[in-house]
Amino acid sequence: MASIVDDPNGRRRIMFIAGDGKRRTIRLGKTDRKTAESVCRHVEALLSSKTSGQPIPRDTSNWLPSIGDVLREKLAAVGLIEPRESHSLRAFLDNYIAKRRGDSKPATAISIRTTANDLAMFFGETANLRAATVERAEAFKQHYHDRKLAPATVHRRLKTARMLFGHAVKVGCLDRNPFADVTSKNHNPPERRHYITPADTRRLMDAANPTWRTIIALSRFAGLRCPSEVLSLKWEHVNLATGRMVVQSPKTEHIEGKGERVTPVFAALRPYLEEAWELAAPGEEYIVGGKQGDGYRLSSVGPNGWVNTNLRTTFEKIIHRAGLTVWPKVFHNLRASCETDLMQNHPIHVVTAWIGNTPKIALGHYLQTLEGDFEKALKSGAESGALGAQNAAQTGADAKRQERTNSDEVLELEASCLILSDPGPCCSNILMGVEGLEPPTSSL
Repeated sequence: MASIVDDPNGRRRIMFIAGDGKRRTIRLGKTDRKTAESVCRHVEALLSSKTSGQPIPRDTSNWLPSIGDVLREKLAAVGLIEPRESHSLRAFLDNYIAKRRGDSKPATAISIRTTANDLAMFFGETANLRAATVERAEAFKQHYHDRKLAPATVHRRLKTARMLFGHAVKVGCLDRNPFADVTSKNHNPPERRHYITPADTRRLMDAANPTWRTIIALSRFAGLRCPSEVLSLKWEHVNLATGRMVVQSPKTEHIEGKGERVTPVFAALRPYLEEAWELAAPGEEYIVGGKQGDGYRLSSVGPNGWVNTNLRTTFEKIIHRAGLTVWPKVFHNLRASCETDLMQNHPIHVVTAWIGNTPKIALGHYLQTLEGDFEKALKSGAESGALGAQNAAQTGADAKRQERTNSDEVLELEASCLILSDPGPCCSNILMGVEGLEPPTSSL
């Protein structure tokens, strides 16, 4: 049995006889009687388990992970529990990165490594893993804010830190995750958003070579991720006859059911695909083909993946050549502009299925309010006012007439009308097989 001893100034200690017959003491310091009694009950349970060889009772097993390091060390010092193994923060992080090297996308591996280096620098290269307390985790978050990092970057790195320490809990290095409740808002600041207008897109096309016209068109008029989805698209995935294409997504291929999606061949995109088809060499496999396209794909084979393609440098030259100012996120803003256009005519669940994101991500990072939206609202308000006046002047007999509705065929036709801003011409005299596309062979 264990007993509580009251010392002067509110201090308390627990005394018990260990299995070897020796008296042991656990000094609790200043604490209230109720807390001391609770600790004493768990000490008795641990002592009973130790001497009888029986499993630790469930209540005590659940209690142990909730206590602090100080009390845990005191329990280990008197032999009631096993001493906890000490783990170096840097060694733990390096070990985790090594284990993930084979199953992580290059961009993911870079992100994990960046956050791991930040943690080691903040807590110290030689720090113990348990040095990351909740208070220090909050200080780490403030450290990111002090560095003026973008909100989305802070959110992403804290999420990675939460994942790293969650793994430490899973493998038994920690009892609880100090980053469990350390979060940051994930949003795209207005200054990082930019809408590329149809007029500016035409200027880009005029300043680009055929390969880059295809890259820009797939990004702006189909909303494909660039470079990964743009450079991965093959002719076998595109069927101009049926107006559909299958987009392979390297970013989400590890998620079940998210590795590919079917999107329409939008009217604005079609002429650029037809141009690429006409210029493709016999037997060309990729939409963005030729020596330039193959060079971009070859550069993505390295350890950093698609990051190595470095399309941004060339694209910025095209933007300058078109007489435009480089916008903040050169490819993401093309994709976001496409999704914003699609939202004018289609429901959000349809648009996000075509673009390959979620409504939450679309609302927070992609969709934009345009000047044309205000003009449309003002015009709609004026028309509704005139309509209200007209309705008020109707006779009672007129008011009883049934409102005319479109037929099912008309509604179905309108729903299938896939229009982006500035759709451009469409060539209907090119026939494609339903099984996909193959550039003409030399024998034809």
